[in-house]
Amino acid sequence: MPNDELMPIGAFAQRSGLTSSALRFYADSGLLLPAEVDPVSGYRYYSADQVAQATVLRQLRELTMPLAAVEAVLGSGPDEASRLLDEHVAKVVGDAAAVQQTAAVIKSALGNEPGLPIAVMKGPVLADAVEQVLTATAHDPGMPALAGLRIEARQEAVTLTATDRYRLATRTLVPAEPPRQTWAGTVNGDELRAAVAVSRRSPLVRLEAVSNGIWFRVADREDRHCRLLPEEFPDYRLMLASLGEVTTRATVSKDLLLRALEEHPGERIALHVAENGVNVVSADDEHPNVSLSATATGQALQIWFEVTTLYPAVSTAIGPDVMLDLRGHDQPVTIRSADRGDLTTLAMPIKPHHSA
Repeated sequence: MPNDELMPIGAFAQRSGLTSSALRFYADSGLLLPAEVDPVSGYRYYSADQVAQATVLRQLRELTMPLAAVEAVLGSGPDEASRLLDEHVAKVVGDAAAVQQTAAVIKSALGNEPGLPIAVMKGPVLADAVEQVLTATAHDPGMPALAGLRIEARQEAVTLTATDRYRLATRTLVPAEPPRQTWAGTVNGDELRAAVAVSRRSPLVRLEAVSNGIWFRVADREDRHCRLLPEEFPDYRLMLASLGEVTTRATVSKDLLLRALEEHPGERIALHVAENGVNVVSADDEHPNVSLSATATGQALQIWFEVTTLYPAVSTAIGPDVMLDLRGHDQPVTIRSADRGDLTTLAMPIKPHHSA
């Protein structure tokens, strides 16, 4: 007879969240053996110490992890188990993306819906532009459109725009062939990243719109489909139109400014712009300010930023120098390339004295 510290399989099933039949299966598989089996009745008994292992086993199976992988995780140390989990999750995510692509192809075939030609773009140029602008996206359950990229085809140009409410990035591209139609839509950002990975290796990419998304057609490669997000994209044009007059302008080396931001240990910094250059100011007295040579005009101004907002806005700029257009310590700063203005980013400042 089992001792008092053991529990029958039914009670153990309730504690672990596994069914009795699942426990028998895992016992026969060698993954979770009972602590004791009654030699006469064949009843299986488990100890309280096995509940944690059974719970992890159940959770791994809920992640659709195969038995062999589950056994490897349960028999590994924390670091190796974490690596195996990451490996499995990456596979699941990749499989899901492949399923979405296949479903999009099937739906298009079932509906026999012809694509509406939008524009023909140079693949590498489009890929670079998409990756630059997508740095301004964010996954926000309250505003799903913030995870998307707005594509607008008008007249002789295609404009890409994204925003996470703290930054706004927009880039205008001249297509290889002029847009055939006026079109606008907000495209799923995650699917777009996968699509441009293929586009980068293609000289030309043809964009075609369908009712539920947009196709990236490339020669000698599998076409990629990106879904449209139904939520309304923020009215960024209204925001750009309502920006105040530029009162201070500075042109500074992109690499030097990035280096100053990288080496700064704090989460918040200030830019002090004056005639003699740009100073990167620390939020405390323990870290010295960094002086950068710059060409500056207009009023002297000090403006505070979260490093996580300012750094990506500067890093995605094109060319060796960036131009900062400032309108006041509490107004968005426009960051653009000094010699190419087709990529423009707005970065929102924070209030002084470290309050966001």
